[in-house]
Amino acid sequence: MTHREWKDLIERAHPTLSISRQATLLDVSRASLYTTPKGDSQDKRIMDRIDRIYTKHPFLGSRKIRMALDDEGIFICRDHVRRLMRIMDIEAIYPKKRFNTSQPDNQHKKYPYLLANITAAYPNHIWGTDITYVRLESGWAYLVALLDWYSRYVIAWQLSETLEIEFCLENLERALKERVPLIHNSDQGSHFTSPRYTDLLTAHDIQISMDGRGRCMDNIFTERLWRTVKYEDIFLKSYQDFGEVRAGLADYFHFYNYERPHQSLRYRTPAEIYFKMS
Repeated sequence: MTHREWKDLIERAHPTLSISRQATLLDVSRASLYTTPKGDSQDKRIMDRIDRIYTKHPFLGSRKIRMALDDEGIFICRDHVRRLMRIMDIEAIYPKKRFNTSQPDNQHKKYPYLLANITAAYPNHIWGTDITYVRLESGWAYLVALLDWYSRYVIAWQLSETLEIEFCLENLERALKERVPLIHNSDQGSHFTSPRYTDLLTAHDIQISMDGRGRCMDNIFTERLWRTVKYEDIFLKSYQDFGEVRAGLADYFHFYNYERPHQSLRYRTPAEIYFKMS
C-alpha cells in the first residue's frame, strides 16, 4: 500500500479511535501522517501559500483560502484545499462545537481553563505553549515554544521534524530547569494532555490550564508569537532545510527576547521585563 493510500484510510474525526490508535492498527508511524512524499512537490508549494494566507488571516476557512489561491493563479478545488489543511493541522479560527486543530486524545484527562478572569501580573505567573508548522524549501518542521505571558519572553523553544511528543517534553524539561510558573496553559491537543507531559507539571506543583474547545482566544499570546515569528523571520528567509531553520530561529529568538522592543511593553524588550522582575 502506498503512502497516499494508507494515509487516506485515516479518519481524523473518528468518534472512538484516536489518530494514534488508527496509526497503530495500520502499523504505521503517527509522525508519517504529517509528511508528504517527495513526489508531491506541487502540494508542498501550495501548502507554503496556504501557510502564508492562514498566518495573516487565521479566520479564513477552506472556501475563502481557495478563493485567495485563485487570486494568485493557483486553481485547485476546495476538497484539495481541505486535504492540505488537514495535513497541516490547521482550520479557521472561530467558535464551534467541533474543534479539529491539535487533535485531542479522548483517553487523556482534560483540565479546565483557569484564566477567564486572570491577567498575568508578574513573570512566571502564566506560561503558554503551542505548536506551529514551519515551512521549508525541502519539506516542513514543527516548532513548540513556552511563552511567559507577562513579559512575552520565550522561555524555551524546540524544533522537530515530526510531531512525536518528545520535542515538547524536552522543551518543557529545559524550561523547568531555569524557572517554574504558577500556571501552565495549553490547548487540549494530545501532546499537552499526555500524562508524560502533565506529570512533569504536577511534579513541580504547577497549576494546569487548558483552552476551552473551540475557544481560539484562550491562548492568544502564543498565536501572536507565531504570527510575529513567521512574518519577521520564516517567510523572509525561505529556509532550505531543518539545520538551516534551526540555526536561523536561534538567532531570531535571541533577537526577539533581547533586542526587539514591544509596543505592549512600552517599547522595552521581553528580557528587560522578565529578568528585572523575576
